[in-house]
Amino acid sequence: MSFIKSIAAAVAVSAMALGATAGAYAQDKGTVGIAMPTQSSLRWISDGNELKAALEGMGYGTTLQYAEDDIPNQLAQIENMVTTGVRALVVASIDGTTLSAVLQQAADAGIIVVAYDRLIRESPNVDYYTTFDNFQVGVLQASSLLKGLGYPEEKGPWNIELFGGSPDDNNAFFFYDGAMSVLQPLIDEGVLVVKSGQAGMETVGTLRWDGAVAQARMDNLLSAHYSDGSRVDGVLSPYDGLSRGIISSLRGVGYGSADQPWPVVTGQDAEVPSVKAIIAGEQYSTVFKDTRELAQYTAQLLDTVLSGSEVAGLDTTTYDNGVKVVPSILLTPYEVDASNYEERVIATGYIKAEDL
Repeated sequence: MSFIKSIAAAVAVSAMALGATAGAYAQDKGTVGIAMPTQSSLRWISDGNELKAALEGMGYGTTLQYAEDDIPNQLAQIENMVTTGVRALVVASIDGTTLSAVLQQAADAGIIVVAYDRLIRESPNVDYYTTFDNFQVGVLQASSLLKGLGYPEEKGPWNIELFGGSPDDNNAFFFYDGAMSVLQPLIDEGVLVVKSGQAGMETVGTLRWDGAVAQARMDNLLSAHYSDGSRVDGVLSPYDGLSRGIISSLRGVGYGSADQPWPVVTGQDAEVPSVKAIIAGEQYSTVFKDTRELAQYTAQLLDTVLSGSEVAGLDTTTYDNGVKVVPSILLTPYEVDASNYEERVIATGYIKAEDL
């Protein structure tokens, strides 16, 4: 059985067992340091809690730290974890290019390093990477945008605007490239029109995934390119927090009324406020990445490695961090809209119905 398949079986078992075992184990397997970027995003809070519970359920101690999108703060937190002698580090980096020195310290101390959902770049001391198929996330977002517009039954042309994620997050480029693999041919054909002319991550990237920055940019786009009465038909947004900022901007100029229906706005992470917006018809879709599953797979990977067992069956071609190809686990993302949110996020227990 491949490592991935064996992990899948173990995940199902350990997910059921966590509640019963977290307090039962003597935490004598050592400590795992968990470095998360921020608590301002609901998904990172969930990731941190799920990882902590999964690892403690396997008998590890944990140190969970949030850096609040402050790069020096995250560096200091990781340095402290290395100094205190953790056996492994799980790092969701703020800036994936700034950790080379501290990871060298970790390697010198024999500490296993897992890049969690965000690839750490320019370092040979990244042992594993656990994430989702991030190119496919972009493909799903673009395909959902087209579905919302009515393509291919309707022929357009439609005015769209493009938003990218944070340029210091390697995933943002995969999201954007995946989306543009679908959208660019239709832009070239004139089916889709980027009325502002703004494209490319160097132009449309949104530093730190900041919804306020996205809202301000959408304000500027509307003022500069749509004050002639033309309509925005769709917005490619790579993350729910940006989507909500974009929607606020659109609402400010009259979208969401009977005379001016909402554009098709995409998203990612199935955050509760955005699923509510999908139900209300404000946001068209999001991409659901089950972070519970990602935490479980990461914990199982670490337990396998730290137990001295062989790791096989990982993706060894997709993610080159500039120094090495990092062995990776790539999980499956899913598109969520008003037609299937109950099946995807409520029936699976990711969101409680009463929270919506």
